[in-house]
Amino acid sequence: MQRTEVLLEDDLTGGPAEETVKFAVDDTDYELDLNARNAADLRRRVAPFVEHARLARPRRRSRARTRTAANRERTRQMRAWAEQQGIAIAHRGRLPRHVIQEYEQARGGVQPAKPGTARTTTRHRAPPKGTTAKALGRTKRPARRRPGR
Repeated sequence: MQRTEVLLEDDLTGGPAEETVKFAVDDTDYELDLNARNAADLRRRVAPFVEHARLARPRRRSRARTRTAANRERTRQMRAWAEQQGIAIAHRGRLPRHVIQEYEQARGGVQPAKPGTARTTTRHRAPPKGTTAKALGRTKRPARRRPGR
C-alpha cells in the first residue's frame, strides 16, 4: 500500500501552512495556502468589504443538449439523402450547414439563406480555424466568410 502525504507551504511566508483559503475577485477564483495567523489576517482585512457585500447567485452553466430519437432519425435521413446525391460527408459528427440547407430545400422546407438576409433557425457551430472546404466535403459551394471575422 502506498501513502501520499501532502504538506502545505504558506504562500506568503514560505513556512508550513494549515489551510487553503479560497476567494474570488472580478470573476476570478483564487486559492492561497496560509498558516493560521495569515489566514486570520486575510479574513480580518476582508471583513469590512464582506459586511457590505451581497451574496451573488451562483452562475448557471449551460446544459448540454440531449439528442432525441427524432433528432437522430432526421440526421440519419439527411446522411442517406446526401449519400444518394453523391455528397461526401463523414459518417459521424456534425453535418455541414450546406448539406442541411440542401436537404431542407429538396424536401420543400426552409430555403437556404442568401447573403445579407436573416439566418435560418438551424444553429450550427463554425468549423475549426484552418479547416478547408474540401475537408468539410464542400465541393459544390465555397465557404462563406462573414465580414469582420
